[in-house]
Amino acid sequence: MQADAYAGFNRLYEAGRKPGPIVGAVCWAHARRKFFDLARINKAPIATEAVERIDVLFAIEREINGMPPQERVHVRHERLEIWLREQRTRVSKNSETGKAIEYSLKRWPSLARFLDNGRLCMSNNAAERELRAVAVGRRNWTFAGSDEGGRRAAAIYTLIATAKLNDVDPQAWLADMLAHLPDHPAKRIHELLPWKWRLQNIGAKAA
Repeated sequence: MQADAYAGFNRLYEAGRKPGPIVGAVCWAHARRKFFDLARINKAPIATEAVERIDVLFAIEREINGMPPQERVHVRHERLEIWLREQRTRVSKNSETGKAIEYSLKRWPSLARFLDNGRLCMSNNAAERELRAVAVGRRNWTFAGSDEGGRRAAAIYTLIATAKLNDVDPQAWLADMLAHLPDHPAKRIHELLPWKWRLQNIGAKAA
């Protein structure tokens, strides 16, 4: 699961979780933000260099966006860990810069997970952008009506966001999917997922 370091997620990563622990991949945008604030407000040299190094990683990610996972892994070669550990010895662990460094090093295995998994991005910004609609919507509909209503709303939000992330018109996909759903075999339900639906429609148009 790619997410920020929100403590509420910690139980998902515990070794004793049933049926098994979820593997976490921490967001680089959140790690960068701690250095960025120090660089912008305090003009801290180490924080400024940290932002520059992280921005190099994001620049590489922009270049390889859309490539197959194995190619993304091949291109990822820039690392920050050794440099961060060296800088930690130069500052007080109680300083703001020290805390920012510790935030990243404490979560390094999860931050570095994207280097070896081409399916992962450096950040969970895409997911957070989709969640913004929920935050904005709360001003218009304060309550979901019930816990079950909340779960249904979450399911619909997920379907719509997934369609958008796959360059699929949510309304067109939902209309077509719901029309086919009653007669569609349950064991082939994956054929109606947005990315499958998109490929099928591209193929039909080409034909």
